Amino acid sequence: MYMVTVNNFVINQATIRDLSSLRDLEEIAFPIDRWPLLELIGVLTLPNIIRLKAEADNQFVGFIAGDVRTKKKEAWITTIAVLPQFRRAGVATRLLQECEKRMDVQKILLSVRKGNLEALSLYKRNGYIQENIWRNYYLDGEDAIVLQKDVDFI
Repeated sequence: MYMVTVNNFVINQATIRDLSSLRDLEEIAFPIDRWPLLELIGVLTLPNIIRLKAEADNQFVGFIAGDVRTKKKEAWITTIAVLPQFRRAGVATRLLQECEKRMDVQKILLSVRKGNLEALSLYKRNGYIQENIWRNYYLDGEDAIVLQKDVDFI
């Protein structure tokens, strides 16, 4: 099993056994936009999904999922979340970097709330640039910013 230890955080593959913890994280991180139960089950079980969790002292503290679309040579980061008390400790950055390493594609895309300045800063620090805006994307009418990272394989 793949495991990376980073600054007291362990990044490991998430499984269906993490469903309850992921559900709790979604409720805290995305009070308006949390995924329904069936989507959480899907992200933990469907093929072509990269699913990683961050743990600190055996506590589930973060999660990322990436949907690899091999035929298009692109992937989407579908969700990333970290418990508030573990933010700004490098957890999201390590999750993002580990997920990207597993994507054998030419470009990686994601969408983020226009007002989520902390997430936008994270993505820009990691090489993502604005590609598009999806108007009124979220349930409350907020726009989504679509970001893209072109990956060079050297």
